[in-house]
Amino acid sequence: MRTIPIPVDVTKLQITCVKAAKPRLVNKDTGEIKRDKDGNVMYELTLLFEDDFGRMELVKVSTTPEPQVIVGEEIVPVGLVGYVWEQGGRWGISYRAASFRPAGSAGSVRTGAEL
Repeated sequence: MRTIPIPVDVTKLQITCVKAAKPRLVNKDTGEIKRDKDGNVMYELTLLFEDDFGRMELVKVSTTPEPQVIVGEEIVPVGLVGYVWEQGGRWGISYRAASFRPAGSAGSVRTGAEL
């Protein structure tokens, strides 16, 4: 299956971080950490997405480098895309963001590069 990134419009969503970033694992048994094509560690955040109708969904979003996001903080993912995947008869959508910025701020972006 060819993976084509699908851009996600987050302009009408309220997004809150509910679980801090942690390295994403390839294999839970071995503890192997997932890396991107450049060898950087991939991090995973759990976010709560809420729309104008009050519908909510928990979504895990991957990113690199480690984002500077606080649990409970409202944020806006920058460059959020979804990828459809299929493996062993199962399928789903994985999400990845280039960076995150605090909700309500126009320009400041938070990434691990600020460390």
